[in-house]
Amino acid sequence: MAALKFCTWHFYLRLCLAIVFAMAERIEIWTDGACSGNPGPGGWGAVLTYRAHHKELSGYQAETTNNQMELTGAIAALKELKKPSKVTLYTDSIYVKDGLTKWIKGWKRNGWKTAQKKPVKNKALWQELDQQAERHDIDWQWIKGHSGNIGNERADQLARLAIENAKLNTRETASEEAL
Repeated sequence: MAALKFCTWHFYLRLCLAIVFAMAERIEIWTDGACSGNPGPGGWGAVLTYRAHHKELSGYQAETTNNQMELTGAIAALKELKKPSKVTLYTDSIYVKDGLTKWIKGWKRNGWKTAQKKPVKNKALWQELDQQAERHDIDWQWIKGHSGNIGNERADQLARLAIENAKLNTRETASEEAL
């Protein structure tokens, strides 16, 4: 009986360790997009973690939409990966998650037209995201925005900072030109 308990305990220990190591081999990415007006100036942010490594990315566009920034954040994060990887990508955008996991096959089959026979909005971004996603084994996860998830909150902060920094640079340039 003691041998059976030891084998059962040993099995569960090995199973738990296998799960932990498998999770440690995944890159975790949180992405977000923001827009000041929609359309308007926009920013995107991404947080990438792998084991003890941590990287933050962000960018800005002068005239864009929130959906375009959500897509751009995911594209930029996946482009950052040097080799095919196992990834868990967290997004607060149902548009991004469902677009890539549910809708894109139909769009491709229909010549990049929606079920209503209208052209897919942001086609070039969807194609680029699809191309980047094909390189990786991605577990797409939707998380509620502004719900206290640290990775999502930081990605949102990076996106908003990109907009603010661009506005400050524009003001500084305008002030210098006035001199």
